[in-house]
Amino acid sequence: MPARLYFVIGPAGSGKSTVSTLIAERTHAAYLDKDSVATFFTEALLELAGTDKHERDNNEFYQRSVMDLEYETLLRLAGDNLRLGNSVVLDAPFVRYFPRQDFLEAAGARHDWPADAQIFVVHVTVEGSRVRDRVEGRGYERDAWKLAHWDEFWATAQAAECRWRGAHHILFDNSTEGMTAPNLDAALAEFA
Repeated sequence: MPARLYFVIGPAGSGKSTVSTLIAERTHAAYLDKDSVATFFTEALLELAGTDKHERDNNEFYQRSVMDLEYETLLRLAGDNLRLGNSVVLDAPFVRYFPRQDFLEAAGARHDWPADAQIFVVHVTVEGSRVRDRVEGRGYERDAWKLAHWDEFWATAQAAECRWRGAHHILFDNSTEGMTAPNLDAALAEFA
């Protein structure tokens, strides 16, 4: 069976990490979280540039010079695993890249993903009040801007439409019952 690449996308606090880790467990895929892959390097780069190491959303240096490096590293690691026949789950927002219809094709070409790799985009959605509660509850310093500018953050998150072609798109509403193995199995069963 060809290796699978799962992009788990959604706004901060939607439950991406919970969904991602459950997919990785259920499918025995490699789990790559952008924060785990890049945070130490990102914080060092932001400090060297004289900016707040925890600020991402409102940090011009991060947006212009660091963010793309984080994502390219993640996509390259995915390629390394896919070429070995390992399925991969990517846990990251990817919002900046949503408008690019050819994003997956271009990333696959840049990072030599196998032509037969199956790509799934799991859209994790949740109601806004629950997202805010989760973002507040996790207590990350990097969320300070989001919380201080919640209406702006949430409007942007809601307006972002993933236009990627070349993938199976799965919608997972994480608002009511939350993530459970049976709920996830039902969402993924259509593409088994």
